[in-house]
Amino acid sequence: MSTAARSEPEVLASAKARLFPDADGDRGYAVCDTQFGQEEWRPGDRISQRVRDRLAPFNHVRVGSGYPDLVGVRKLEDDLLAVDRVDETNPPLVAVEAKGYTADGTVDVERGIVQAHDRLDEANAAFAAVPATAVTQSNRTLARDLNVGVLAVEGESVDVLETPRVVGNDASDDARAIRFQASAQGVTDQSFGLNHPKNYLGYPLALYADGDTAALLEEYDVVGATDDARRGSAFLGLTEETTAGPRLTPLGDEVVRFALDRCGSVTAALAEFADWYRSPTRFTELAPAWGQLARRVVWAYPATPLLVEELQTLHGDGVTAPSLVEFVTHLHQSHPSFAVELFLRGTESVRSRALDADGALRESVLTDWDVYHSPTVFQLKAMLYHVGLLTERGSEPSNLDPATDVWQLRHPVLDPYSA
Repeated sequence: MSTAARSEPEVLASAKARLFPDADGDRGYAVCDTQFGQEEWRPGDRISQRVRDRLAPFNHVRVGSGYPDLVGVRKLEDDLLAVDRVDETNPPLVAVEAKGYTADGTVDVERGIVQAHDRLDEANAAFAAVPATAVTQSNRTLARDLNVGVLAVEGESVDVLETPRVVGNDASDDARAIRFQASAQGVTDQSFGLNHPKNYLGYPLALYADGDTAALLEEYDVVGATDDARRGSAFLGLTEETTAGPRLTPLGDEVVRFALDRCGSVTAALAEFADWYRSPTRFTELAPAWGQLARRVVWAYPATPLLVEELQTLHGDGVTAPSLVEFVTHLHQSHPSFAVELFLRGTESVRSRALDADGALRESVLTDWDVYHSPTVFQLKAMLYHVGLLTERGSEPSNLDPATDVWQLRHPVLDPYSA
């Protein structure tokens, strides 16, 4: 039997398909280490484009004592975990270490199990993925003793030989970036489709009001793109999707209370939205009370405090008007996984161009507009402008010059103790 189909990248691709299937109805997210995004696994040992496409997206994420081959978050099926019941609201952070046949025809299964165990300092569940023909009974005994799952890979078939118990751990900054992406608020290419916060404030009001939500949004000139408003409202935490349809979250309830207190009814509040239709004026100046409400909502979005904090740090270092290139470079130094997940598109081509095998950022690539997430550099940045946090609004990546696109705080907080 050829060992080429049982190399480490091949084994990992099959394991990922088992743990994180493409047609997953539940929200989940996983990245494979940047070493698998390169053309060669080892000198002279190429990784096929098919395998790289299956393994994408890539990121270099530290979990526990090292960088697992795969890290992701998803509600796993019962046959993958040694538990009867899993917390439905807090899916496990999963780490996978893969091993394949080397040039001398061996597989270091034991090392894969030990490495997976080392990730349990921060992961909730860990697996070793190895060729089925290489697993011994002593390997399985070791895995049980160390609470590591064993995935036996034979081509596309993956058998679960050992199931791990879910453990509770505090995640690192890197791991939190992956959990953020797997949450209802993660930044993906399908997150924010609209660039004005009023569109997202209007959605919970129309949802609460009597009548058809889409018809109300159109009647009061809030927004015509109902699906984008619904999706963005969920990303901002104003609504959540259920089997019965969208419903208000506590933050969405507060938007309704604000409308009732200010206008007496949600329909009267929606009537105010017509005056703001297609206005380019900053929202906090156009409608100050509503703009401040939008500011509180946007601030509650998990990415916002991080971005503002790091812009404040740059300002303190004398970089008062950083370009997008400068900002992403700085952010990657302090929060590497967040920088990649927030700003860089998740395609195999983009991540492979932007990150080397060790996860280092190729800064020259950052001058290319087509590597950036539109939801961050366009829609989210525009919202940060409208709520008064940034000096400039966002732009579609195709209209973007990353070297001159400015990310500047409108009101940096000066350090009274600085010289």
